Amino acid sequence: MRKPKIAVIGSSSMDLVVTSKRRPGAGETVLGESFETVPGGKGANQAVAAARLGADVYMIGRVGEDAYGEAILNNFKSNGVQTDYVEPVTHERSGTAHIILAEGDNSIVVVKGANDHVTSAYVKEKRDFIETCDLVMIQQEVPEETVIETAQLCYELGVPLLLNPAPAREIPKRVVEQVSYLTPNEHEAALLFHGEELATVLKKHPNKLFITEGAAGVRYFDGKEEVLVPSFPVEPIDTTGAGDTFNAAFGTAIAEGMDLKESLRFANRAASLSVTGFGAQGGMPGREEVERGLAE
Repeated sequence: MRKPKIAVIGSSSMDLVVTSKRRPGAGETVLGESFETVPGGKGANQAVAAARLGADVYMIGRVGEDAYGEAILNNFKSNGVQTDYVEPVTHERSGTAHIILAEGDNSIVVVKGANDHVTSAYVKEKRDFIETCDLVMIQQEVPEETVIETAQLCYELGVPLLLNPAPAREIPKRVVEQVSYLTPNEHEAALLFHGEELATVLKKHPNKLFITEGAAGVRYFDGKEEVLVPSFPVEPIDTTGAGDTFNAAFGTAIAEGMDLKESLRFANRAASLSVTGFGAQGGMPGREEVERGLAE
């Protein structure tokens, strides 16, 4: 099978991860159990996950000229992600994410840093390269105008665009119409389509809108009926990066030519495997592991 060529436009950061039995309330101090520094950022996570699953991945992003930036670039290279379009910012630190793992879930504070320099102009400079791609993936840890302009650019070029609208914020209706695939979770979908019943929204966007529902799976409308593609039950160790793994796997499968239901099942299996390891990227599976899991 030909490797699909995927451009991932998005954030790269260093994740500073604390594990604790419980998360602190306002004004409260609690004792943590461990601390780790691991590469992350939604864009970087999706790029690494897609590369591990067999795609030919090019990251389009920015890092600072600092130790974290160097570590981020080395991590891309060790995972087979092409870094031709990851340029350093001299006057800004690399992005960081501060993560608390407690009570079976995570809480995250993101400091964007150099990721704010993944501007619409920066992406437009890569127009000729983007036109050669089978799929583009983008998230919302970059400036809002970058998402809007990328949707317009991919629409003009006829290149499929997968928008993972996380972190949650409203996006123009024009963007929703221009993207090929939109993958919010339930919270993000409620914000995007405020006041509308999700069942109605799904019908308005057949085979485009895919609402992830955690352990339940992913829901979409196939043009005739609403479909829930179930997840795979696992005992989670760290849920950080599960959504990024899902999106990367879904994008990789679609770019390879799998049908929608098959792609979603592939993505669900990859995401379920990802939560059995530590760190956003630590548990991201390889292609053989996912295919074995699907065969079980």
